[in-house]
Amino acid sequence: MPSIALKVGDLAKQTGVSTRTLHYYDEIGLLSPSQRTDAGYRLYGEAEIIRLQQIISLRQLGFPLERIRECLLKSNEFSPHHVLQLQLSQLKEQIALQQQLCNKLEAIASRLQTTETVSIEEFIQVIEVTMMIDKYYTQEQQAHLQERYEQLGEERIRQAESEWQEVIGQAHTLMEAGADPASEAVQAVAQRWRSLIEAFTGGDAGIAQSLQTMYQQEGTEVASRGAIDAALSEYMGRAMQC
Repeated sequence: MPSIALKVGDLAKQTGVSTRTLHYYDEIGLLSPSQRTDAGYRLYGEAEIIRLQQIISLRQLGFPLERIRECLLKSNEFSPHHVLQLQLSQLKEQIALQQQLCNKLEAIASRLQTTETVSIEEFIQVIEVTMMIDKYYTQEQQAHLQERYEQLGEERIRQAESEWQEVIGQAHTLMEAGADPASEAVQAVAQRWRSLIEAFTGGDAGIAQSLQTMYQQEGTEVASRGAIDAALSEYMGRAMQC
């Protein structure tokens, strides 16, 4: 069987990895073509293709490029077989999470059958929340949140949503009245605010950090689906620092 040797454009076309990415990997010394044609074109051989698969797998696992470089230098610890096993392990976790998501959607679908009309805004919110959760929470955190959801139950979840509306309303009223964030009234609201966040995170510091990152990067209004505006977020931030 003849050995494989591909130009950068051909490798990009066959794998879906952009030529820009391949050129960048070459520039930083992570993956470089080892062969040349008679005309001087650089070619990726079998060893480089195997290395590219390792790079893509480790990137999917969340490894930064510098860490990938270090890993690939440890040929015994990060052999092609070992990297594939790592990726398989993660994929199995993803399948389990997808099944959990499927269960959630089936439950939502059953509830929708009892509702005469469902607004487009509600469907948009479902998409928005799903995308943000996938973007900002790790698989382990998503699994933990699912466990929290099941432990609390739908009744407690609805109660928490109602409490959030009440707390946000109280905070907004105090802000509009010009109440000092350090005042007793505002501090009482801030304490309830903290308690509701902790109820959501289950006291998990990693989930709390992911939640904060989502709010910082998406913006308060987007992350809260319009429940909290930037002014109220800044006001309660000052209150919780007192």
